[in-house]
Amino acid sequence: MKALVLRGEWEPREGYPVTDEETTSRKARVASQIWRHPVAALEEVPEPTPAPDEVLIRVRACGVCGSDTHCVERDESGYLLFSGPTRLPEIIGHEYAGEVIEVGEAVTTLRVGDAVAAEGMLWCGLCPACRSGLPNQCPSLEMVGFSAPGAYANLIATKERYCWSLEPLRSVMDGDALFELGALLEPAGCAFNGIYVAAGGFLPGATVAIHGAGAIGLSAIPVARAGGASRIWVFDPIPERVELARSLGADEAHVVGELAGGGGSVHQLLLDGTGGAGVDVHVEAAGAARATFPEIERSLAPAGKVVYLGRTGEHARIEADVFVTGANTLVGARGHAGGGIYPALIRLAAAGRLPLRSMITARFPLEQVLEALERSRTRVDGKIMILSG
Repeated sequence: MKALVLRGEWEPREGYPVTDEETTSRKARVASQIWRHPVAALEEVPEPTPAPDEVLIRVRACGVCGSDTHCVERDESGYLLFSGPTRLPEIIGHEYAGEVIEVGEAVTTLRVGDAVAAEGMLWCGLCPACRSGLPNQCPSLEMVGFSAPGAYANLIATKERYCWSLEPLRSVMDGDALFELGALLEPAGCAFNGIYVAAGGFLPGATVAIHGAGAIGLSAIPVARAGGASRIWVFDPIPERVELARSLGADEAHVVGELAGGGGSVHQLLLDGTGGAGVDVHVEAAGAARATFPEIERSLAPAGKVVYLGRTGEHARIEADVFVTGANTLVGARGHAGGGIYPALIRLAAAGRLPLRSMITARFPLEQVLEALERSRTRVDGKIMILSG
C-alpha cells in the first residue's frame, strides 16, 4: 500500500539530556531536540494485519494537522519543529476516519462496512493515569503518526477500543462528507477536552476569547457555542483564518497585527467588549504564549479560566499574581481521548450543531499528500483534507 513515511537522523542537540529510555526505545520525548534532517516520502509499505482486538480501516479522510507540518519543517540547525514524542521512521497523519474492512476475532462492537473515526492517543488502560480517567496523560502513551503508524496511508490497523462508530450520522450525511466530519472530530475533541473536561466548562452566558484560528481554535467556536457561550472573539495574525472564524460563528474575529497597527490591543478590545468585566474563558490555541499571555492576563474576568492547548518548546512568562488576585485558573490540556468526548461530539454533529466542514479549504488525494503538506506551510488554510478511496 501507499503511505507517507517520515525519516530523520537521530542526532541529539548539544546539552539535551537523552534518557536511557529514549536511547533504548528510539522515541524522543521532545522530537525537536533529537530528530534532525527530516524527509517525508510517499512509499510502498506492507499492508497492516489486524491483531485479534483490532480492526483494519480503509482510510477515507485524514486532516493535515499543524503538528504534521512541524514534522517536515526544520529550524536553522536542521531539526524538525514538532516538540512532542516521536519515533522515526514512521507513517505520519493522525486525524482520520474510514471504513472497517476487516475485524479481529475478539472484536465485538464493530463490523465490516462500519464508518468509524479513531482516536490518535493510544492509551494503555492499565496505568494509574488511565485507571483514574486521564488517558491523555498516560505515561505509556503512543501517538498515531508520531510513535505509531499513521493514516496518510491506504490502510491503518487500530484497536477496537480507540474507534467510534459514525453510523449515527448516516441519516444526516454520507460519502466524503461523513468521513471528512469524522476526521475533524480529532481537533474538535482537543478543544472539547480542554474546555469541558480539563477546565470543567462554564455557565451558559459566559464570554469566550479564542487565540489562534488553526483547526483547534476554529473547532473551539462551535464547541463553545454548543455550551452556551454568549459572545465569542477570535484572534489570529492571518486574515484568511480570521475570515474562516467568522464563517464558523465567531461574533468578532480580528487580525492581531491590524489591531496593533491601529494603536489598539487585544486586551483593550476585550475589556471594552465586556464593559470592563473581562472574559470568562480564554482558549490559547495558538501555541504562542509569549505573545498571547500578556493580553490574556490583562483581560481575565474574576474567576476566569485560561485553557492552554497550544504546544511550543519555549518558556513563557506568567504573572502568577494575576491568578491569585483574580482567583483565576490556568489549565493545560492535550488530546481527545476519554471524557465522553467522541460520543458527545457525534451527538452534536447529528443534531447539526458542529459545522466543522466549513473550515476545509483544500482537498488533495493521497498521491498528492506532499503537495498538501507544502501548502500547509503557508498557514492560510483552515483545514487541508487528504481523501482516498
